Amino acid sequence: MQIVEIIKQHAPITGEQIAEMLGLSRPTLRSDLALLVMLGYVDAKPKVGYSPGSAMSTGSQASRKLQTMKVKDVQSMPVIVRENASVHDAVVSLFMENVGSLIVVDEENCLSGVISRKDLLKFTLGNTAAASMPVSMVMTREPNVIHAEPDETVIDAARKMIHHQVDSLPVVVRSKQESVQGRNRWEVVGRVTKTIMTQILLELATEP
Repeated sequence: MQIVEIIKQHAPITGEQIAEMLGLSRPTLRSDLALLVMLGYVDAKPKVGYSPGSAMSTGSQASRKLQTMKVKDVQSMPVIVRENASVHDAVVSLFMENVGSLIVVDEENCLSGVISRKDLLKFTLGNTAAASMPVSMVMTREPNVIHAEPDETVIDAARKMIHHQVDSLPVVVRSKQESVQGRNRWEVVGRVTKTIMTQILLELATEP
């Protein structure tokens, strides 16, 4: 991790200084720095800059383990609804499963979209007919859904979450179903969330 090494050597250091040393723009670095802060490898203090984080004390073994960890090693079961399910059914599923978003699939169990609490709240406020409408009217549709694949690294999945400002990702594999308009179809096999990422960090930081 080149960014981490720079912070180790020059802490405290600002994002602008790191970007200058790497020959990159500050916005280009933003998602990587946010990821490192989330994982505990870097601490960020306003008006001070970046310094080594608490995860540094676990040594290089934790770092190597994190670099090689795959999504398939940490993913959880997906929470799924059909695209013809009603908004009412989706709200019930969200609360029953205690999740922040639902994965929507079509009749062939392929990824159709994702629907979040925020989507449902925006759609239902002031809309008396919302409860009976299908979730397909509310969801973010594939191919605009950000997803992960089982063999991706956990770090890559975390970077996607931060860059796209989402709390979870469907985990998918390429479906054997025919493609639609030249686009691949994806079978949903799991999900990965920011809560899972936090649990990984905690386990690595507390390992003897």
